[in-house]
Amino acid sequence: MVIDLSLLMPESIQANMKNPDTLHARTKLFARDHAWRSWWCIVSTAMLLAASLAGTFPVLPLAARIACSILSGLLMVRLFVIYHDQQHRAILPKSVTAEFLMRLYGIWVLCPASIWRSSHDYHHAHNSKLRSAHIGSYPIMTLEQYKKSSNRDRFWYLFMRHPLTIMSGYITVFFLGMVVFPFINSPRKHLDCLLAFILHLALGVTLVLLSGWLTLLFFLLLPRILGCALGSYLFYAQHNFPGVVFGDKDGWTFEKAALESSSYMRTSPIMAWFIGNIGYHHIHHLNHRIPFYRLPEVYHAIPELRSAKTTSLLPGEILRCLSLKVWCVQTQRMVGI
Repeated sequence: MVIDLSLLMPESIQANMKNPDTLHARTKLFARDHAWRSWWCIVSTAMLLAASLAGTFPVLPLAARIACSILSGLLMVRLFVIYHDQQHRAILPKSVTAEFLMRLYGIWVLCPASIWRSSHDYHHAHNSKLRSAHIGSYPIMTLEQYKKSSNRDRFWYLFMRHPLTIMSGYITVFFLGMVVFPFINSPRKHLDCLLAFILHLALGVTLVLLSGWLTLLFFLLLPRILGCALGSYLFYAQHNFPGVVFGDKDGWTFEKAALESSSYMRTSPIMAWFIGNIGYHHIHHLNHRIPFYRLPEVYHAIPELRSAKTTSLLPGEILRCLSLKVWCVQTQRMVGI
């Protein structure tokens, strides 16, 4: 049973939602955070993450340490979505404290604010545009472009979209893509990337010297391997799924890109909590100022958003998404090679 939350709203708001305005305009009603709730999400998630990371030290049995390590990886994903929302100014937009804490988390999670904000803002502004969709996202070639490209270009294109590259997101997407390469390309602009690099290596060395290799694995490596793999795949599947649409800039709108080129990922309530409702990605792209905890509210309040193109984390759905390689202009769909 689905409850239409719009029926619980004041009549003035219901009337505004039924006007012929754009979907984006109708979502503005929800594009405001509740400061107390935003802080609760930050503090509670951070405390859970700190507790789970503490459980990876050799004071607990091995099985418990492994469980805490896996839990830490999932909690890192949730806190990353919170960081992502704060960087979008969807939550606590005027809080200097929140900005400071989230910038620290960006450094900790190997996604410094200087590179994340610029690349991700670009991604939102150019989502589904063939000529610029590769910036801040996975590269997209048309079938014709792929056939005309050199062997070297084909190799790197397929490498970036390969399942192993996505699964190795800790190294490929975050450590190299978000830290090392940005600093090499623009050192002055990305000093926080250098700080992330130094602190990450220093933490690893310290863990080995003080507590051994198993603590390095459970505290640092395994949570990031799991969390980064999940995060990298989520970002991939949200824009690379059966039914996705790409095109040139002519006729591009936020609404069209959100509804045709961003997916709604169906998950269990528990997984939705861990991934911070980022499965409602079509709504997030429609209006990135909506706090992550209000996305389900928007989904139920605006009927048009419930007919989104969907995917899931089921094995068959994952395989279908990963099999998509290039955009076929003739058939207007993503195809394999």
